[in-house]
Amino acid sequence: MKIEVGLWIDHREAVIVTVTAEGISEQVVHSKVEGHVRYSGGTGSGGRGSRAGEGEDKRERSFEGQLAKYYDEVIAHIGSAKAIFIFGPGEAKDELKSRLEHRGLGAHIVGVEAADKMTQRQIAAKVRQRFAPETSPRLMPPR
Repeated sequence: MKIEVGLWIDHREAVIVTVTAEGISEQVVHSKVEGHVRYSGGTGSGGRGSRAGEGEDKRERSFEGQLAKYYDEVIAHIGSAKAIFIFGPGEAKDELKSRLEHRGLGAHIVGVEAADKMTQRQIAAKVRQRFAPETSPRLMPPR
């Protein structure tokens, strides 16, 4: 069975739309990633700021570990997709792409696009348009 997946992703959530011969399904995966802390200034190495730097490094490692778990959960939901279309704002789409490539799934990626915040309905429509353009009009409710 041919499985195609389109997903909108940022660091907070992923909306996964799966297209098969049986129809279209949607899933939402929420991350447990704490907000990415941005630091301004800094004291460099040593001196009074070295302890603060250690704390920042620890928080950054924790953030990266949480992201890795989140991406792994998203990949588990993708399953055995033969085509994967990734879109969304920011860095998450490219980070997920790299993780998929690292797992040997890079050949399944059919596109990566920048996209602003979207509703689930908009996401589903974009995925339908990408994978099933000939069926899109039939999926719309009758007037």
